[in-house]
Amino acid sequence: MKLLTLNTHAWHEDEQEHKIRQLADFINERGFDLIALQEVNQSPAAAEASVEQLARYYEAEPGTTIRADNYALLLIELLDAPYHWSWLSTHSAYQGRYDEGVAVLTREPITDARYGYVSGIRDYMNYKTRRMLGVKTSLAPAGGEETGEDRVLDATAKEPTGESDSFWLFSAHCGWWHDEEEPFRGQWDRAEDLLKPLRDAGERIFMLGDLNNVAQIRGEGYDYVMERGWCDLYTAAAEKDEGSTVLKAIAGWSDNERPLRIDYILCSETIEAKKSEVVLDGRNGPVVSDHFGVAAEA
Repeated sequence: MKLLTLNTHAWHEDEQEHKIRQLADFINERGFDLIALQEVNQSPAAAEASVEQLARYYEAEPGTTIRADNYALLLIELLDAPYHWSWLSTHSAYQGRYDEGVAVLTREPITDARYGYVSGIRDYMNYKTRRMLGVKTSLAPAGGEETGEDRVLDATAKEPTGESDSFWLFSAHCGWWHDEEEPFRGQWDRAEDLLKPLRDAGERIFMLGDLNNVAQIRGEGYDYVMERGWCDLYTAAAEKDEGSTVLKAIAGWSDNERPLRIDYILCSETIEAKKSEVVLDGRNGPVVSDHFGVAAEA
């Protein structure tokens, strides 16, 4: 199983369309099974996407309008494999210029979805409003058609046979530990409430995204998450690099002068991971955002 998470910084990048093509080329090369994206924007004034463009789109929230310039839609149209996907708007960005959201992409069909607020603030025009999106899916049978570079599943794994082989993929973009108005602690508590029925039912959950909390700092958001039974595939990986995905000052970290590990691939169960690596950093794939991505193989 190959997973990727990236805060895309959509439509805020120079040469944005070129960078979308670069990201598509990277995904095509690597053949990821599960992808979670954050800051996935579209223009509310853009035309609606056509029915044909949304053939593999799964509507999580009834009434969602996908625009023709939706970053995830444009990316998917450049991918070699037929990914299924969903997108959830979280808040308005840049004084109404964009609808900002989170997205998930899966190789196998989506069978269910779950979403909800994790922020106490629910004002769509407030950038601190946060929502989380998850979809239920599965993996292709081992030994199926390969797409991309070294698309390998565990040879000992049984072939999916039904409901017991399914799992959930969530994409999250959270706030900051010390935010006085909208602290991360409350957001993660709401996230746990949203996930509780799934965890109580024994469902496996993969939580990917930009949590805006630094793994290198003790007693704050990262530790708060880990204390609730999550497995960080970075720490679980047999092979890993330094792990930081932000190296400079960016929006939300304007005073930053050091490497930060704030983007994560987590699992609700303890699992073994073969590898965790920073990608799309200029050395391991092109830089396409103000965040680097994280890829893992489990």
